[in-house]
Amino acid sequence: MSTPSKPVPRPAAPAQTPAPAPVKQPAKPGQAQKQYTFLFDKENYKWMIGGIVLIFIGFMLMSGGKSANPHEFHYNDIYSFRRITLAPIIILLGFTIEVFAIMKKPKEPAQ
Repeated sequence: MSTPSKPVPRPAAPAQTPAPAPVKQPAKPGQAQKQYTFLFDKENYKWMIGGIVLIFIGFMLMSGGKSANPHEFHYNDIYSFRRITLAPIIILLGFTIEVFAIMKKPKEPAQ
């Protein structure tokens, strides 16, 4: 049988004092402060909302055409001008407005 060994005491770690928090210095009158600006301004968001609305309207124009009887096919309901031509044009116009809204440079703030 083996005898249990005694645990070896470890040396105590030196006590560490917490580092003092950095003190914020108030901005001096001649020193410029950081100004955070958003990537888009209010006008960009208005254009984005308008584009989303146009895309939604285009998809609503494209929907429908369901027949009451599944064995009947109504060519004029499915292949109408509204669904085949008008709706895709409105959707593409909405996506074009979205690209414009993203690429439009915001106005510089007046100083």
